[in-house]
Amino acid sequence: MSAAYTGRTWVFGDDINTDLLAPGAYMKFGIEEIARHCMEALDPTFAARVRPGDIVIGGRNFGAGSSREQAVEVLRHLGVNAVVAPSFAGLFYRNGFNLGLPLLTCASLPPIAAGLRARCEIETAQVFVEGEPVLQCEPIPPHLVAMIRDGGLVPHLARRIASGQLTVNKDVP
Repeated sequence: MSAAYTGRTWVFGDDINTDLLAPGAYMKFGIEEIARHCMEALDPTFAARVRPGDIVIGGRNFGAGSSREQAVEVLRHLGVNAVVAPSFAGLFYRNGFNLGLPLLTCASLPPIAAGLRARCEIETAQVFVEGEPVLQCEPIPPHLVAMIRDGGLVPHLARRIASGQLTVNKDVP
């Protein structure tokens, strides 16, 4: 089964940091409140208008800043199904896969307009945007594709333990 995600494009520039995604002023609240303020400094309508299945197209260094997992969690909460960018901050990249958000690195990302229909195919690391040539991104290792399919690291490990693929040593403190 292929993991393909289809939605509208939302386009942002370079250096989208975790404070733009999950503003620090709202970190004391739950994820629903934090999500209402996602990207509001750049596009005050983003959180209200983004729909399940939509795809964020970012610039270089997407997710820079703090290690807060909420920066990924708000995108998942809002229904964003993938982020495509030329590069990601390391901690954001790992948090994305841990929380089951596909992140596609596409070094030669051409300018893409917002609001276009797009489809991401995770196994082939390809992005199809209406009216644009196919974007070939860096391949995602199979173990990370499996984590995405399972919904992130915790559900992935739970599935592997339940299926007997992974055992837990209960003697380890």
